[in-house]
Amino acid sequence: MTDAVRIDIWSDIACPWCYIGKRRFEEGARRAGVPVEVEYHSFELSPDTPVDFAGSTAEFLSARKGMPLPRVHQMLEQVTGIAASVGLDYDFDRVVHTNTVLAHELLHLAKARGRQLETAEVLFRAYFVEGRHVGRVDDLVALAAEAGLDPEEARTALETHEYLGAVHADQAQAAAYGIQGVPFFVIDGRYGVSGAQDAEVFAGALRQVAAEQQAEQEVVR
Repeated sequence: MTDAVRIDIWSDIACPWCYIGKRRFEEGARRAGVPVEVEYHSFELSPDTPVDFAGSTAEFLSARKGMPLPRVHQMLEQVTGIAASVGLDYDFDRVVHTNTVLAHELLHLAKARGRQLETAEVLFRAYFVEGRHVGRVDDLVALAAEAGLDPEEARTALETHEYLGAVHADQAQAAAYGIQGVPFFVIDGRYGVSGAQDAEVFAGALRQVAAEQQAEQEVVR
């Protein structure tokens, strides 16, 4: 029996490709039939974003990337179509653009309580599908409860920034790995996969690692 393959994923809640990559990876793991143990790590694409950004996602991207609004809208439409292909109903008109550092802190609390995967799903859905705010304590406490976390513990952790050091540690590790964009997947500590690759790319990588693990176990025997 192959041991569960460890998957470390650097991502940001505000990254549309990260949610798409999450779905594609999940499908790849299903196809490979390989047990996986997933851990999410913090990466902020826009750490200078205010908590209450006055404007739309399109306006933010237009200013940040120096692109005309019509081109940004076209790009968002393309991403929306790709998201739909993996069962995600993106609604960029409702997205509340915000700073995501508190959301990352919540993900670290969720990891400590064994609810990180559920919390990541709740946060991604809240941001890209439901148009909810993921940058303020009150909103995150409500989302924490939906993910099965204790809301009062979540409030205390967010208000005291109990896990901010863990967020910074993840970011330092990303820099050490040379990660410049997300999603970024580290499979079994030996292979890096950058971007929201097709499900079969993930499936192939998992099959390869599982085969290598099996061969190593046979050598030990």
